[in-house]
Amino acid sequence: MVRSLSIVFFMVSFVLSAQEVRTILQNPPTEFDTKPNNDSIPNALVYPSKFSSVLIVRLKYQADILKELRDVVKRQSINNAVILSAIGSVTAYHFHVIHNTAFPTRNEFIRNSNVPADILSMNGYIIDGRVHAHITLSNSNTAFGGHLEEGTTVFTFAIITIGILGEDIDLRKIDDKYYR
Repeated sequence: MVRSLSIVFFMVSFVLSAQEVRTILQNPPTEFDTKPNNDSIPNALVYPSKFSSVLIVRLKYQADILKELRDVVKRQSINNAVILSAIGSVTAYHFHVIHNTAFPTRNEFIRNSNVPADILSMNGYIIDGRVHAHITLSNSNTAFGGHLEEGTTVFTFAIITIGILGEDIDLRKIDDKYYR
């Protein structure tokens, strides 16, 4: 009987420790939410550039991926870059996804602080020194992910490849939802 209770307690503890927490946050409305598209801005903008170099970044066990990426960007004085790929594994994740289809936007933040997952990919941009990264993770059942947040921590390792863009490019408006 005691052994059965111990097994049940362990199973309940494991399930509770690996609970996913979801929080929905409404962004405050702005004057731009109701403005129509500006006809002088093309539907597709093109930003020609070349890589000036490529960095391969390896993160170790327990490193926070987003915090370390921000630190690398600062230490390497990266202004504009493309996050090309990533592999590895995590023991915790935190990301957000869009939760609605009308302005103002609403984001759903998803966090699990004790769960194994593999990094399938990461991509995104470094825009004027700011990291805008998206991550795709998987477990034995599914793939999932979104906009990377602090709290995604490395298990075995993480390897991230970054293509540094030339100084001749200005990406400041590339991820501005109101530049439309």
